[in-house]
Amino acid sequence: MNFLSDTTAPAHPALIEAIAAANTGFEASYGADTISRRVEARLKDIFETDLKVLFAVSGTASNALALSVLCPNHGAILCHDEAHIHRDERGAPEFFTGGGKLIPLEGDHARISLASLDQALAEIPEGFVHSSPVRVLSLSNLTESGSAYSPSEVAERAERVHRRPAFVHMDGARFANALVSLGCSPAELTWKAGVDALCFGATKNGALGAEAVILFPPVIDRFEELQARQKRAGHMAPKMRFLAAQFEAWLADDLWLDLARSANARARALSEGLGVLDGVEVLHPVKGNEVFARLPEALGDRLKAAGAGFYQWPDGSCRFVTSWCTEEAEVEALLAAAQD
Repeated sequence: MNFLSDTTAPAHPALIEAIAAANTGFEASYGADTISRRVEARLKDIFETDLKVLFAVSGTASNALALSVLCPNHGAILCHDEAHIHRDERGAPEFFTGGGKLIPLEGDHARISLASLDQALAEIPEGFVHSSPVRVLSLSNLTESGSAYSPSEVAERAERVHRRPAFVHMDGARFANALVSLGCSPAELTWKAGVDALCFGATKNGALGAEAVILFPPVIDRFEELQARQKRAGHMAPKMRFLAAQFEAWLADDLWLDLARSANARARALSEGLGVLDGVEVLHPVKGNEVFARLPEALGDRLKAAGAGFYQWPDGSCRFVTSWCTEEAEVEALLAAAQD
């Protein structure tokens, strides 16, 4: 009963097989291989637009690299106070931008509220020499509380920021989970809503370790700079075909969406089962594969004694994360232990 994190799950067999299949013959290095080109073409079809893609091995690297070409070293990045780039990346965005300032905002369920965004924009006027100008809005989808921004909610935030010479970045470490929950298309949730750059995560949804930075038309011209920064930072994989091969298998026949649907279904079942127990409060809407619940101390101890793994969140709640391979039986076993 491992609900610690989707990063603790194994990689999907199809992706391991794809790596093995790519391990024949010689291919160009550093992303110039034929597999990478095929994946970029596939992503253009999926997102219904022109784009450029760069593969990375971690979400932190992809976020920091993307932000480094969107935000100058004197600029500011608006994000939620709970955002991964603010709480969990050890200053990587500030380091990679060379001094870009993160400004955390508020909002329920780790979603930036319009009121908080409007206040920040009002307090940071463009051209005011004493403050760092807003150059990026970073949105997480899923959010760090397992909730999601709908396309219209992304658009109304992007529209405000685009009044400045600023861009919108989306941390999509669990983008697939948000997408299938919302029932929209990848295009509708990204560039059609005003997203300029997407960090498209596969690692939490079946990959061995594969992420992609996608630049949409407004910032495609920054791709060479993105590559240069990746190389200079020591994050450019020489044999990038093995990262691309994972994406090719993951995207084939919509496997990525099927895996996300499975994880989401297990999370919904877990949330519904926990939510009817005495003294349990599910804190956030479950729009993906994460459940945050406040448990009586005795119940938490009983679950741990039964072998359930979950993470104690800083606010005192418990986070349960399902993965592509979480089985119904695991959820049933946890709920049975909770009722003993």
